[in-house]
Amino acid sequence: MSQVGSHPNEQHDTDTSARLNWLRAGVLGANDGIVSTSGLVIGVAAAGAGQGALLTAGLAGLSAGAMSMAVGEYVSVSTQRDTEQALLAKEADELATDPEAELHELAGIYRSKGLAPDLAVQVAEQLTAHDALAAHAEVELKLVPGELTSPWQAAAASALSFTLGALVPLLAILLLATDRKIPGTVMLAAVALAVTGWTSARLGGASPARAILRNVGGGLLAMAITFAIGRLFGASVS
Repeated sequence: MSQVGSHPNEQHDTDTSARLNWLRAGVLGANDGIVSTSGLVIGVAAAGAGQGALLTAGLAGLSAGAMSMAVGEYVSVSTQRDTEQALLAKEADELATDPEAELHELAGIYRSKGLAPDLAVQVAEQLTAHDALAAHAEVELKLVPGELTSPWQAAAASALSFTLGALVPLLAILLLATDRKIPGTVMLAAVALAVTGWTSARLGGASPARAILRNVGGGLLAMAITFAIGRLFGASVS
């Protein structure tokens, strides 16, 4: 009875892990939007571009980045989902063709986890009677049938998170006064990167200070490089 009662808790843990993965992916998408768009608009501003060119470059970078994130995530998750569906189909076929062997296999898995042989058989029988495919998928494949990740949802989440991150430097470079555009954008981008670094560290249970340092340091390096490139090529063109 205690084994059956623990099953909902395992499902709850799976749901929590899935939500954390979504949040972590969103934070990383926002981080990419901040870094790539900051570097782009700062490089263009350093080249001496006007407001119209900054807006065009920023919007182009935002759109291209968001679409790239969406397409990449869609392809990645679609491939993963296809593999998971194939594994589930194979497991369902094995259950249909040789249920007795599958029952022994499930009982063996629970024995390997420390259950007594008789109890392992009893648990396997009860779970198989309730939902054989779900029972096998959970312990063998670490999957929950019917709750596979949606490629469309993943693509939309990636595009949205990238867009929200990219809006920070884009709005800063457009709204700040001319003499404050670059330093102000760098400062706001650094603050946003500190927030995403802290958030990703909290979600992963890591050290916030180290994550913030890496995030902000990497972003500042990217902005410094694009600033230097903008100044170099801007001067060459002029």
